[in-house]
Amino acid sequence: MTQAEALDILKLGKNVFLTGPAGSGKTHVLNAYVKFLKSHAVDVAVTASTGIAATHIGGMTIHSWSGIGVRDVLTDYDIEELMERQYLYKRFERTKVLIIDEVSMLHHFRLDLIEWICRQMKHNEKPFGGMQIIVCGDFFQLPPVSRGEVLESEFAYKSESWLASKFTICYLSEQHRQKDNTYLSILNQIRQNKVTKNTIELLKTRFNKDPESGGESTRLYTHNIDVDVVNMRHLDLIKADEKSYQMIWKGSQGLAQSLIKSCLSPEKLVLKKGARVMFTKNHPEGMYVNGTLGIVKDFNSFGDPIVETNSGMNLSVSQQSWKIEEDGKMKAEISQYPLRLAWAITVHKSQGMSLDAMEVDLSKAFTKGMGYVALSRVRSLGGMKLLGFNDMSLQIDPEVLEMDMQFQDKSTDAVNDLKEMSREDIEEEQARWMKKIEPEEKVKIKKKEKELKVSTQEITRRMLEHEVSLKDIAEARGVKEETIVSHIEDLKIENNCPDIDYLKRELKRSELEDIMKAFQKTETTTLSPVYNLLLKQKKKPSYLKIRLARLFIDK
Repeated sequence: MTQAEALDILKLGKNVFLTGPAGSGKTHVLNAYVKFLKSHAVDVAVTASTGIAATHIGGMTIHSWSGIGVRDVLTDYDIEELMERQYLYKRFERTKVLIIDEVSMLHHFRLDLIEWICRQMKHNEKPFGGMQIIVCGDFFQLPPVSRGEVLESEFAYKSESWLASKFTICYLSEQHRQKDNTYLSILNQIRQNKVTKNTIELLKTRFNKDPESGGESTRLYTHNIDVDVVNMRHLDLIKADEKSYQMIWKGSQGLAQSLIKSCLSPEKLVLKKGARVMFTKNHPEGMYVNGTLGIVKDFNSFGDPIVETNSGMNLSVSQQSWKIEEDGKMKAEISQYPLRLAWAITVHKSQGMSLDAMEVDLSKAFTKGMGYVALSRVRSLGGMKLLGFNDMSLQIDPEVLEMDMQFQDKSTDAVNDLKEMSREDIEEEQARWMKKIEPEEKVKIKKKEKELKVSTQEITRRMLEHEVSLKDIAEARGVKEETIVSHIEDLKIENNCPDIDYLKRELKRSELEDIMKAFQKTETTTLSPVYNLLLKQKKKPSYLKIRLARLFIDK
């Protein structure tokens, strides 16, 4: 199944299990659907089974979102206590779509527990309380971690709620990480439990051979050793001044702490010229991805690190943010440079990364699937230096293999069902689903806009003429304040913007002055340099306020 076909099925409102091999684009499809839902003001809960996975998709753990925390069972008294938490009750009441990423690491009994809570909270006996439920993951990846649970742990597909949800299987078949056909064949053989002598011989050709891409590589460890000690030891060998960057957080302290704990960038990042680093986030414009390797070559006048990637690109790195949003509002946010020292990392933390070069020792692999996870991180066979492997490292769970074959067959059926529908029928069914879950206020606004037969910018312009506040315009339009600022920017380009001097009142005089001075000092109209300068001045900036102030630069 292609990504486009999977997205079409999601937009039909079906409960979906989104799966496929490592690098097939599962997270990309999820992000595209979330963006689509948010453009229609639909409340979507973006969650994952682990904190690290949650940061990759800009969400929170399913344990935190649902309120279960670390509990394995809930009593009626526990449910009553949860329902008395007004914020939690409202969360369930609003949510129309629930996404759970990395479902392979979620125990079957916890999925049942979450499903039961959803029904209780929404007073609806349909699976998951009637929400569209989307679970995503690959059961060939690392399995649920058992920490002495009272209940026996099984994969999520063995839960009662899995069967009740009647998932449409979307098995992605495209490959966006590995372009090396030989290496793809090796990974597929491991995945299909069909490793041949020829495959083993091909892997042995990488024994103690440096990656062909040149430069240093990242070493993956199978055991949870203290990789920070390894990284700091290498850093200490560099005779250069160090620079340290402390992570900044705002919003809910509890949620912020969970973001800090899950973020691959450290709370305190220490760098030197010559340090080996890895990017920990995808750049919005594709300049780098989570897992891109490089070396710190210098620091610019703002103190930002300048990184030369393994591909030879020099990038001046700006701080990035990781957020937890709910109901269109930011609940918690952390800011840090999207980097970490990259001489070593654990296999567990490497999930979701795409590496150009790595060293890996699989001689101590202790669970089925661990070798596949590690090997599937790198883009090509020539990008790997293999230090060893054991029999376990090339094994996968035979039960998972059998289930995977069933998933592929059901995915083929889903594609055939989709192809039997005309494009017109698909879009009509998608519109019907959206009408069902779209907020009534949003529907009314769309109807009004259609009646007026004017552009969305024109509606904003008319409200600006009446000096309506930014917040009130956004609420009336059912969009974010950032969207209204975008409308104003478009109107200014078209020389069709009314007098907006009254919007200066949205900013404190000191804030406006500080931001204007920052624009002058940086000699740019780009947001990031101004944001970083204000951050260094401890001004607590926001991108919205900077964008708003930028509207008055030509005044």
